[in-house]
Amino acid sequence: MKRRLLLILGLVGVLTLLSGCTEVNEPITSESEGFWNSYIVYPLSQVITYFAEITGNNYGIAIVLVTIIIRLAILPLMIKQMRSSKAMQAIQPEMQKLREKYSSKDQQTQQKLQQETMALFQKHGVNPLAGCFPLIIQMPILIGFYHAIMRTREIAEHNFLWFDLGEKDPYFILPLIAGLTTFIQQKMMMAGQANQNPQMAMMLWIMPIMIIVFAISFPAALSLYWVVGNLFMIVQTYFIKGPDLKESKDGGRKK
Repeated sequence: MKRRLLLILGLVGVLTLLSGCTEVNEPITSESEGFWNSYIVYPLSQVITYFAEITGNNYGIAIVLVTIIIRLAILPLMIKQMRSSKAMQAIQPEMQKLREKYSSKDQQTQQKLQQETMALFQKHGVNPLAGCFPLIIQMPILIGFYHAIMRTREIAEHNFLWFDLGEKDPYFILPLIAGLTTFIQQKMMMAGQANQNPQMAMMLWIMPIMIIVFAISFPAALSLYWVVGNLFMIVQTYFIKGPDLKESKDGGRKK
């Protein structure tokens, strides 16, 4: 669990680092150089532009459609990640017993703990890194889409609903919705875990607050992307983890 928390914090740090790069303020064009620009950011920018053209030059609708398409494309990875997380959660009681059995800090005992832990993983067919690989694969896609939104000049020149896509939401409605949907999505993902782990409970509040802060600072087009992505994840999590969510809810009522 601690490793997962560190991984999440590390990915947030990478996102923050990439969002702060000076390149994010440079328009993306066919002449932009580098692998990142040529094969990830520019193609995504072109996809957004294509959908804008077929929807009457509506870049807001284009962002919504492309966000859904990308989420559908990485859905198999998300399902694999959730299944891996569920498998790891299921063997936590046995892992805790091993930690208690081999609580000594001497090297020989710790080696024995590692051997027993690996045997436990093999027994249940669990790969502790299986949940990390899908996350690592999808992050460049999502960050690339973020860059495409921020660096496609045409997006900043259009409006959608009550806001200009290239400016901050004047009423802070989108940032608040982005934070709320982030909280709901994480609450569903962590069903049954946050109460058992204070670190996970902390992340449940830290991430939505960070999203609100970022969304207030960035153009509304990015907030729109976050809101649509979160809503998709909420629906996705409901259908994938439905039985677990119901069990967690029923358990809370009994308490």
